[in-house]
Amino acid sequence: MDRSGIFAGDDPFALAARWLAEAETQEPNDPNAIALATVDPDGLPNVRMVLLKEIEADAFVFYTNYESVKAREIDAAGKAAFVLHSKSLRRQIRVRGTLEREDGPQADAYYASRSLKSRLGAWASRQSEPLPSRMALMAEVARVTAEKGSAPTRPPFWGGYRLRPLEIEFWADGAFRLHDRFRWRREHLEDAWNIQRLNP
Repeated sequence: MDRSGIFAGDDPFALAARWLAEAETQEPNDPNAIALATVDPDGLPNVRMVLLKEIEADAFVFYTNYESVKAREIDAAGKAAFVLHSKSLRRQIRVRGTLEREDGPQADAYYASRSLKSRLGAWASRQSEPLPSRMALMAEVARVTAEKGSAPTRPPFWGGYRLRPLEIEFWADGAFRLHDRFRWRREHLEDAWNIQRLNP
């Protein structure tokens, strides 16, 4: 199987990291934006954009409010999928797998690295809940700012998720819609990857 060039290598996490690093030099805004898909208890899909914050040796990490719709759906199903689309490079990475929370020191460190306004905003927003007006949100931000000051700790309802994939697909645009696609798949997290080239 020919996987030279941009598809070279047997480690899909290293390959994803290389593709993202290249996208960071080309994409003008949020090259790490992913469309994250979950399902509700009735199996109805939901999808929204979030920022992929880290590619680890065996997982992908993003952060959110644990009381949000996305987090409730993740916790109920234990599974999710995402696609990272690099429009400028005409590539995409699709990932499906299981999730676990990251709410320890790593989440604390990432939260502390965010701007002060973003940290206060995490405290103020009841993500996904109805909001009577923007003025009400700004009033809550002001209240939280007065209460938490300039060094707010990470809210107990805010943290990360680590997606451990069972499937990763790399796609690159080809002439005449004859794209290149390679899929890494495994039945269980401890299994070796099975790699296949797919039809466009």
